[in-house]
Amino acid sequence: MNILAKQNTNGEQEKDLSEISEGQLSLQDLNVVFHSARGEEVHAVKDFSLETEPGEFVCLVGPSGCGKSTVLHVIGGFVPATSGEVTVDGELITKPGPDRGVVFQQYALFPWLTVKGNVEFGLKEQGVEKNTASKIVKDNINQVGLTGFEEKYPHELSGGMQQRVAIARILASNPTVMLMDEPFGALDAQMRGMMQELLLKVWEQHRTTVFFITHDLDEALYLADTIYIMTARPGMVKEIIRNPLPRPRTAEVLSSETYSETRLKLIDSIHDEIIAALADQFSSE
Repeated sequence: MNILAKQNTNGEQEKDLSEISEGQLSLQDLNVVFHSARGEEVHAVKDFSLETEPGEFVCLVGPSGCGKSTVLHVIGGFVPATSGEVTVDGELITKPGPDRGVVFQQYALFPWLTVKGNVEFGLKEQGVEKNTASKIVKDNINQVGLTGFEEKYPHELSGGMQQRVAIARILASNPTVMLMDEPFGALDAQMRGMMQELLLKVWEQHRTTVFFITHDLDEALYLADTIYIMTARPGMVKEIIRNPLPRPRTAEVLSSETYSETRLKLIDSIHDEIIAALADQFSSE
């Protein structure tokens, strides 16, 4: 990855977005159809198209059941597309791969491994040389603020700390795209805010392309460069909103006029889709 480093306002090294050449995610006319236990076709995602720039932070929002996680699972290679095309840097996605790291809402750590063991797991699987792997593990544990906890097991950590381990494990493998499925959804409001700040700090240093699913409009506004709004099922792209909030972002942006205006625009766009999703849920019960 050909990236030039520069100093941010805190004196830390961050990557120049204009020099990033990897991590371009492209979805073209994606359709996903499932079959129910009764043999009925369920059109989960319909004609869904999305294009990111390398290093872009994209948030996908929409009502419950609209197909957000299905889109992420197709990108991850866990669910096959019924039709359409999904590529990363021009390579067609047909299965999971190390170029795409996934962070789920549930922490998905190995309970029998320590923090260090969890973070180095992927590196061992890739056959990374031991000394090199040790440095990568140390650097990523430090980046997520867990230095001193290397020998702790998941059950000894809080939810927020476990999610930091999950993020460090993904970053250690150096993916070009990070897929995040409501990773902070199980955390309380205070911890969620801290994790959002941490994620932005880490992203500013790595500039890995991030595809982030959330129900929280405030979270999307705080994190994303671009916000995609989905319709009720079958999920399609209803609107694309380029986030006007400047970077680097701090908590102060939440009280700005630009923030309030953009938030109202998001609410207005998603309101009818939530009503439609609720109506569909009640009609199917």
